[in-house]
Amino acid sequence: MQVKTNTLSNSTSSDTDEMLLEAYKASGDLELLSTLYKRYMGLVYSICLKYFKQAPASEDGVMDIFEQLIEKAKKHDIQHFKPWLGMVARNHCLMQLRKKSPDSVVRPEKSFMQSEDALHLSGEAYAPFELSDTQAQDKEVLLTSMEKCLEALVSQQQICIQLFYLEQKCYQQVAEMTGFAIEKVRSYIQNGRRNLKICMEKDKQ
Repeated sequence: MQVKTNTLSNSTSSDTDEMLLEAYKASGDLELLSTLYKRYMGLVYSICLKYFKQAPASEDGVMDIFEQLIEKAKKHDIQHFKPWLGMVARNHCLMQLRKKSPDSVVRPEKSFMQSEDALHLSGEAYAPFELSDTQAQDKEVLLTSMEKCLEALVSQQQICIQLFYLEQKCYQQVAEMTGFAIEKVRSYIQNGRRNLKICMEKDKQ
């Protein structure tokens, strides 16, 4: 399957992800961003296909996500581009699914403030919020607030929170997907959870 790439540059580079990203931030040269993005287009396409289940929608998602990166890559402090890009791709897919059918998005199941230790030890993870039937009408407000506050977290915390809570990955899986040490993953999740809770509580006021 060939993903549409007509708006991306055909240039190549042996520079590291970090070098290309910093050069793009400094110059705004889309060819640099294109070179970086093309390294992970297969990853982005596979994520889109997982959510959308259809090739045309997944191909469109690849292009839409590249367009988002033009601004997002400039604004965020990105320490590890590949896992950060995966997070951006997942968020894009979830938002598109919510627009089409809010009930098609996986419903959160567990309390966000519950300790994750027992689930980590058993190799299980969970989603961060529990909504009763009487709270169902507030789900959209809650998810919107969560998305806003996730954007405010540092990139490492964003990635780990996304994978652990929303993608329901265990510590070991998050470490393997991001390249972070497990103790770092644990720290990013704990600090990110605390910061996310503070942000969302302020958002309610």
